[in-house]
Amino acid sequence: MAKYQRYEEYREVDVEWADAIPVHWKTASLSKLFMIKAGGDLQVNLFSDIKSEECQYPIYTNANDSKAIYGYTKKPNFPANAITVSGRGEVGFAVYRNHEFDAIIRLLSGYYQAIIRLLSGYYQAIIRLLVLIPLVNCDGRYFSHFINEVIDFNVQSSAIGQLSTLQISPYKVAIPPYQEQSLISDYLDHETAQIDTLIDKQQTLIQLLREKRQAVISHAVTKGLNPDVPMKDSGVEWLGEVPEHWEVGRLKNVLRIRNGRDYKEVEVESGGYPVYGSGGIFKRSSDYLFDGESVLFGRKGTVDKPLLVSGKFWTVDTMFYSEASSNAKPNYIYHQALLFPFDQLSTNTALPSMTQENLLELGFVIPPFDEQEQICQYLSDKLKVFSNLVSKAEQAIQLMQERRTALISAAVTGKIDVRGWRAPDDEVL
Repeated sequence: MAKYQRYEEYREVDVEWADAIPVHWKTASLSKLFMIKAGGDLQVNLFSDIKSEECQYPIYTNANDSKAIYGYTKKPNFPANAITVSGRGEVGFAVYRNHEFDAIIRLLSGYYQAIIRLLSGYYQAIIRLLVLIPLVNCDGRYFSHFINEVIDFNVQSSAIGQLSTLQISPYKVAIPPYQEQSLISDYLDHETAQIDTLIDKQQTLIQLLREKRQAVISHAVTKGLNPDVPMKDSGVEWLGEVPEHWEVGRLKNVLRIRNGRDYKEVEVESGGYPVYGSGGIFKRSSDYLFDGESVLFGRKGTVDKPLLVSGKFWTVDTMFYSEASSNAKPNYIYHQALLFPFDQLSTNTALPSMTQENLLELGFVIPPFDEQEQICQYLSDKLKVFSNLVSKAEQAIQLMQERRTALISAAVTGKIDVRGWRAPDDEVL
């Protein structure tokens, strides 16, 4: 942003997002610029899951993902150059729509539509998507940027934030002349596309690093560190071939599983011992169930993310904790557990669950204890490298996202003057 100067002259304004704007800019509430509507109910016979000659207009709902399409409709209710704004979930997420479309609350039959319209309070409460249709000549791209990066919607606190047509109406925006809106939009399209490309590259790098990390773990705990060791068929599908001198058994041969317990009676505000759930520590307790190194497994809900913990701790009643046998290191068990076929162990229900019996009968390969120690040390060194690389990539993404936000905010509030910017000759906007 350093290459762009400020406007020559500003005037003071009474708005939350700025003390002053360029002298030739105006301000107005969203309701003065846009007709604001809530997405409606969609009749079953008017839409299709796939695009066709008959149904070619996209349908959006709760559009926190700008590309997510619910289906396609015969009759679009909203024109091009409109903006959709999420009314629930990620409240205030705005997307510019350069095509005709429809936006819905939810799919309803005529019977249920009639009931919900009678229950007007509930009908308002389920609004998921707001649509802003220009009343004047304006560039929807500019105002979608403004809504996303400048406006802070003060929705009522609830389990799911909500934003209604009445709540969004009074928020004020900056209004440059139309041609300047379009130039700012072109500039931001160009600059943010470059930033987004760099972010995508870092996200791809992170994904590749995580895949490589998993491959390193898989090879170390199932093939060992010696590339010349003779191999044998383990007889366990997910393990494949393993070193010939390694023992193949069941998980029950290396650990005992214990049930977690309800923590409510031992819960404390601070101090005490950590209480583990499937996502890690989330409470503290005055007592502990186990003291030592242990592998934790989810019993219900999240069953595919084992944890390695140590010291005195408590686990919730939807978690198992384990006591390793003398022939196995918990650290080694944990790394092999990251490879377990949990989809074969859990029930196919709305809330997945896993039994001790199924888990304990899972095939497991057991190297000699000294090799387990070598493998754990090797993985400790290797995984630190991966962790550092991922951390650097995540930091780079954060810095780029911050720059993106700052750039948009500065451009749409007049802190920088981009009127002298021109698109590179080799690019077509």
